[in-house]
Amino acid sequence: MAHPGKRKPVATKGVDMHPAVYDISPPLSARLAVWPGDTPLSREMLLDMRRGANITLSSLRATAHLGAHADAPSHYGLDAPTIDARPLDCYLGRCQVVRVDAERGEALRPERITTAIAAERVLLATDTFPNPEHFNEDFAALTPELVDDWHKRGVRLVGVDTPSVDLFASQDLPVHRAFLKNDMAILEGLVLRDVPEGMYELIALPLRLVGFDASPVRAVLRSLEGGSASRR
Repeated sequence: MAHPGKRKPVATKGVDMHPAVYDISPPLSARLAVWPGDTPLSREMLLDMRRGANITLSSLRATAHLGAHADAPSHYGLDAPTIDARPLDCYLGRCQVVRVDAERGEALRPERITTAIAAERVLLATDTFPNPEHFNEDFAALTPELVDDWHKRGVRLVGVDTPSVDLFASQDLPVHRAFLKNDMAILEGLVLRDVPEGMYELIALPLRLVGFDASPVRAVLRSLEGGSASRR
């Protein structure tokens, strides 16, 4: 059985030269790990065709920070914009996947990223949260210095393959506050294990949840024409 953290492209480049599409969202089920103390996903069946109903109808209950998700500034800033107020073009457009050989529990400084940043949207693959169904607390994170450095380089969005841009034990959330100061967008909980380093088109639109502090996204990457992605 495939490892739940291992994702394959849902389409591959063939003779028609259509771009490859990588699904970088973990499957959403009751097995998906959420932040300790947060609300896991559950489903209530209201109507079921298998039990004689004319339709199947269900409701769900879960944290807004479920799986691959976009943080709103209101999650870490008082009176900051909620997710419905965020500009959609942050989450849609040219994107760069960058891989780093991170240590477990490491806070990544600018000098640790050796790849030249050449896009407004950067997804950082650390491979320190390998199984979305098992919550390990020793994942890698960013530093405020790295966020500030990328802001100076024109980066508007950063996505990570971990549950947070801050270390697990952080209470004052300095990295989130750096994103707030620089008005940069955050994606967390991505699955980047099988995505080669390189340039893509990102599509990761949050739902228009009025007043919410986050939204799940169905995050996908499409390879650009000309095959700019490359494996290190």
